[in-house]
Amino acid sequence: QVQLVESGGGSVQAGGSLTLSCAASGASGRTFSEYGMGWFRQAPGQEREFVAAIRWNGGSRHYADSVKGRFTISRDNDKSTAYLQMNSLKPEDTAVYYCARQRVRFSALRTGLNEYDLWGPGTQVTVSS
Repeated sequence: QVQLVESGGGSVQAGGSLTLSCAASGASGRTFSEYGMGWFRQAPGQEREFVAAIRWNGGSRHYADSVKGRFTISRDNDKSTAYLQMNSLKPEDTAVYYCARQRVRFSALRTGLNEYDLWGPGTQVTVSS
């Protein structure tokens, strides 16, 4: 069974940086490379929202307007790991961050939650002002 596990969350002051990692266990690099990966976040009392996605081959990326220019998504298929580099963090970035795998192999980028069927447990990011 493939599992996703996020790491790298924590507390940081506004303007700081964090890098989140999402490691896929139980999957070979070949399997991991067949699926697009996404990052989502959920703040208290709010719905889970799209943050960033990267195509299965790393050829394209897409970001939510709220993080564009500050966050960078990447992947290392040899390590079966996806990353989210977060710079210039703001208090409104505070949330639990989740990584997820797209439902369909070799698919175009998708931003909808229902396009992802494998989720990690999440990692907390707290940004103080």
